[in-house]
Amino acid sequence: MAAEEAAAVREQAEAVRRLKQDKAEPERIAKEVAKLLEMKAQLGGDEGKHKFVLKTPKGTRDYSPKQMAIRERVFSAIINCFKRHGAEVIDTPVFELKETLTGKYGEDSKLIYDLKDQGGELLSLRYDLTVSCNSQHWGVLSSLLHSFWDSAASRARKREDSPLVLTLYRQGKHEQDFDIAGQFDPMIPDAECLKIVHEILSDLQLGDFLIKVNDRRILDGMFAVCGVPDSKFRTICSSVDKLDKAPWEDVKNEMVGEKGLSPEAADRIGEYVQLHGGLDLIEQLLQDPKLSQNKLAKEGLGDMKLLFEYLTLFGITGKISFDLSLARGLDYYTGVIYEAVLLQQQNDHVEDPVSVGSVAGGGRYDGLVGMFDPKGRKVPCVGVSIGIERIFSILEQRVEASEEKIRTTEIQVLVASAQKKLLEERLKLISELWDAGIKAEILYKKNPKLLNQLQYCEDTGIPLVAIVGEQELKDGVVKLRVVATREEVNIRRENLIEEIRMRTSQL
Repeated sequence: MAAEEAAAVREQAEAVRRLKQDKAEPERIAKEVAKLLEMKAQLGGDEGKHKFVLKTPKGTRDYSPKQMAIRERVFSAIINCFKRHGAEVIDTPVFELKETLTGKYGEDSKLIYDLKDQGGELLSLRYDLTVSCNSQHWGVLSSLLHSFWDSAASRARKREDSPLVLTLYRQGKHEQDFDIAGQFDPMIPDAECLKIVHEILSDLQLGDFLIKVNDRRILDGMFAVCGVPDSKFRTICSSVDKLDKAPWEDVKNEMVGEKGLSPEAADRIGEYVQLHGGLDLIEQLLQDPKLSQNKLAKEGLGDMKLLFEYLTLFGITGKISFDLSLARGLDYYTGVIYEAVLLQQQNDHVEDPVSVGSVAGGGRYDGLVGMFDPKGRKVPCVGVSIGIERIFSILEQRVEASEEKIRTTEIQVLVASAQKKLLEERLKLISELWDAGIKAEILYKKNPKLLNQLQYCEDTGIPLVAIVGEQELKDGVVKLRVVATREEVNIRRENLIEEIRMRTSQL
């Protein structure tokens, strides 16, 4: 019945088209159009039903195989680095109880997405990984607290100095986090986190980068000596955090005009937040007549000096800048904070640099875990988050500009045939390769032309072709072709797997 109605609609639509083409009387055209609309409404079911539009939700996107290959390259570099530093993996739900997240992000709380009531529970999508995963310390690992105190603090069951690696995907935002928790000597874990950021950004070859570091204690001490009331520390910190995107005058106007800070206090802050450097600046501030008298600032500067000494041993201070404008607005940070930014994109094919802001950030959050412990025990923590999406956008634009060919599969060899009626032999051979762990593929045709099979390898980047033909079957060999050089060599059937492994290991 539906098919007949659809056919009738098509006929009526054609009739309307002919009437318009023949320039019939407007009244007649209007009558037939009204009839057509009525028929469409009946066919579509409910009157006024909206046409279905296939699209992704706002804030999300789909990824093609080529794009996913680039993303996998990024993931691999990051995860290999994390594992090189002894990380274990955990994962947590993408949403949390709203009360768990509320109040942990300061002014950034407005970025949290709330969900509808779920069976009596108010839920929200998490904004980052840190808060939700600190709650896991006590939810999942509370039974291990006494025997695995430090490992529980590291969010995974491992030796006491074990870090962890964590993955988050939410609202088109993908992060990879590395965190270390437990009672350790000052600045050793913090220095390792910065070393990890340096390794990852160097490995991905994104271009010139700089890792800015500061300390929340230095910021709070600076605010105090500049005359900022205690009640305004966090909101003024949020304003300072905008200095990477806005000029000082705009930030000052926000402090004074919107947040009620005195112009004198704002001017004193301006003298500090425009300073950046290294050990020399730290030494200078340790001698500052005001900061040196503030307990918090003095503690922060002492730890910052120690941190730079460790970073010097790691050989990475050339990419590190002590920057007093770095604030990172999240409320849970308690000590060292850091943020990696790209200075430019070194790519001859792109005239203008790609501006993507920070690509990694983190810091020390010593008070967060204790918020979820009924006894309120303090567990020092430090971590770093790598921003996948921003890194991916850079690499994607670079590939598009350079027209680099990206392989979307890991196939090592295509099993091909030289003549017709050899499908069974191809299936036997590819089964042997699969069973041996070789990544292999065939074309899904009974009698594909050899030229088409070779062209498929050229197009997809498959490095080797294993060709079976009537003569090869008689001789007990397989012809192995190197696609790049077009070199061909006959290999004994029993030696083929080892030959493929040897050749692909050299690629």
